[in-house]
Amino acid sequence: MRWACILFPQLALDGVLRRRSDPDEPLALLAGPPQRRMIRTANAAARALGLRPGQSLAAAQLLGVRFACEEYLESEIQAWQGFLAAWAYRFSSQVSLHYPRALLLEIESSLGLFGPWPRFEARLRAELDALGFRHRIVLAPTPAAARVLANVQDGAAVNEAELADALTRVPVARAGLSAETTTALARMGLRTLQQVFALPRDSLARRFPAELLRHLDCLTGGQPQVLDCYQPADSFEARIELNFEVESTQALLFPLRRLIGDLAAYLGGRDSGVQRFELLLEHRVGQPTQLQIGLLAAEREAGMLLELTRGRLEQLQLEAPVLALCLRARDLPPFVPQHRTLFDERPQQNLSWEQLRERLRARLGDASVQGLSSHAEHRPEQAWRAASAQRPGPLPEAPRPGWLLRTAQPLREQVRILAGPERIESGWWDGADMRRDYYLIETRSGQRGWAFAPLGEAGPLQLQGWFG
Repeated sequence: MRWACILFPQLALDGVLRRRSDPDEPLALLAGPPQRRMIRTANAAARALGLRPGQSLAAAQLLGVRFACEEYLESEIQAWQGFLAAWAYRFSSQVSLHYPRALLLEIESSLGLFGPWPRFEARLRAELDALGFRHRIVLAPTPAAARVLANVQDGAAVNEAELADALTRVPVARAGLSAETTTALARMGLRTLQQVFALPRDSLARRFPAELLRHLDCLTGGQPQVLDCYQPADSFEARIELNFEVESTQALLFPLRRLIGDLAAYLGGRDSGVQRFELLLEHRVGQPTQLQIGLLAAEREAGMLLELTRGRLEQLQLEAPVLALCLRARDLPPFVPQHRTLFDERPQQNLSWEQLRERLRARLGDASVQGLSSHAEHRPEQAWRAASAQRPGPLPEAPRPGWLLRTAQPLREQVRILAGPERIESGWWDGADMRRDYYLIETRSGQRGWAFAPLGEAGPLQLQGWFG
């Protein structure tokens, strides 16, 4: 087996920067009691101004520079790690959150689907860059080794033959050991794992807790490591708190785009689509404004979901300024990709029917765009119903025109009868009974139609509809 470790060195900072419209603005995350606020981490722009982790907020303010502050929350780190696990689930069925701020993926069984490791790694990096998370990726034969090597080198791909040599160069301080064990080894003059591996095992067992030998064996593969695998949740919920009160729906598009992108990434990892979800606009007082979004079919393409939600949002009149956005999706049916031919003759600038349908529904409203379904009725005028369902009802076996005239019109020209008569007698129970003989006709121009002759009545044929 081969394990990939994806390490997120600044997960808390990336989570905050993703919801800010200007990620290059100096930003510091604060922690500690109100009496002594400390800078826990800062982005590159803030560090360039002289801000450092561990610096007190008062000392940073004495520098006379302007920077934004937000809270450093461990709960948000756990939430982002869970979101990233849902994203990674599309690449491997064995995803583990065993280590904080890191993901472990078993990729041996995935290489046949995603290609050789260099191509697979490039795809992981590209998607993480698009999501806005900085990362380090390492491949190793054991999960513990992959996690430790991610501390010292980004992009390493170590096989079983190279594992021992790669581990010997790892500093003890970055080997994933407890603080007490690291301090004790440093006092003995041991700086690298090579020096630790050279010591007799019985000596290490006497001087150190059993966790040291267990960790060393997990690194080399001498002892299997038990990992809990991640299972995706059955619903999605994400929230973005804004830095100021927003009074225009246009200003909500940036955080909305981020929420929709996260939903699409989650759906991709779960191999499902979304058919109904809701967007909550939270205000300072009162209940949140609820925006319900429904689709005729399950979708997961971020662009379509964003355009659909944007169309509904633009029609909304905000009753109060918005302080936060929350997106919830609980109806997550399996996703069936749209069938496409090998050579798509549709011009690239044209929309597919599904995209056009959802765009019209977003612009015009749900009741303005409907489909047709057949109805169990012989009378042509009553054999169809307006429907919004994804799948229409069964069609009659006999050929029927796709375009029915609102009222039948007499045929004034000579036509050729291709088939018929087909007698239809129905409606005696509701007072709208009819008795007609229907014919498939063709005009001189080659257009085919459907016409009937009422039984017992003289006169020309009555045109009912045209075939496409």
